[in-house]
Amino acid sequence: MGSRQTNAMKVEFEQMAAPWFDGLYASALRLTRNERDAEDLVQDAVMRAYRFFDKFERGTNFRAWLFKILTNTFINKYRRSVKERTLSDPSERDSVNAQFFSQDATDAAQNPEDLLLDRAMSDDVLKAIDGLAIDFRMVLILADLQEFSYKEIADILDVPVGTVMSRLFRGRKALQKALLDRPKGTLEQPISLEEFRARKNLG
Repeated sequence: MGSRQTNAMKVEFEQMAAPWFDGLYASALRLTRNERDAEDLVQDAVMRAYRFFDKFERGTNFRAWLFKILTNTFINKYRRSVKERTLSDPSERDSVNAQFFSQDATDAAQNPEDLLLDRAMSDDVLKAIDGLAIDFRMVLILADLQEFSYKEIADILDVPVGTVMSRLFRGRKALQKALLDRPKGTLEQPISLEEFRARKNLG
C-alpha cells in the first residue's frame, strides 16, 4: 500500500473514529474499573481497529464495529488479567495518543469522572454498576450508557438477542437491588436505570 493511500486511510479512520473516543473511554472505565487500564484498553482497541480498518465494510455500523473490537479486546486480554498492560512503554503510549486522540480527548482522559459520567448518574449508581458481574455489566453498559439496540449488542458480543435481553433484565434487577441495599443515608433516593435514562434525555 502506497504512502499516499495509507495517509488517506489514516485520515478517513480518524474522521470516523474521533466522535466515539469519549464513549469508548467511558465504557472502558466501567469495564476495567481503573483509569490506567481503561486508557490502555482504548488504545489497544483503537490500534487494532486501525490495523483492520481495511476490512471494515463501508456503509455498515462503524460505531458498533469499534465497540465490538473494544469488548473483544477486553474479553481476550483485560478480563483475564486486568493488571497486565500491553502499552507499558511511555513512548508508545504517547505515540498512540498523538496519532489518534485529539488534545481535548487526551485532556478529558486526565479527569475521567468528568468525561462521560453524566451528572445525572450519581457515584452510587456508578459503584453499583461496577459491582455487577461482568456479563451483566457489559450488556448494561452497551444498552443503558451507550444506547445500542438489542440487535447491535447481540452482534457486538456475538450472542443471541434473547441472551442480551435476559442479561439486561437480570443486570438491571441486580443494579436496582444494589442501590436499594446501600446503607441508609448514603443514597438520597434510589435511581433506576429508567430514571437515569430519562434524566439523560432531558439534559
